[in-house]
Amino acid sequence: MKKIQILGTGCPKCKKLAECAEQAAKELGIEYEIEKVTQINDIMKFGVMMTPALVVDGTVKAVGKVLTLDEMKKNLV
Repeated sequence: MKKIQILGTGCPKCKKLAECAEQAAKELGIEYEIEKVTQINDIMKFGVMMTPALVVDGTVKAVGKVLTLDEMKKNLV
């Protein structure tokens, strides 16, 4: 099971990134769990200074932008 974490304080871009991650995971047919990390201190533990950010299985994959569906799929496989 993939652990997908969306780092961000809940802004529209963060929500869009979460929606994109969920759609990509469903289209790929992978088992996944999405966690939204909203506390600044928790976000900083990943070394991330800009949001939104995508973390997959503990690895930071994207920072400071909303990925396209194709980009998201590439980061989930």
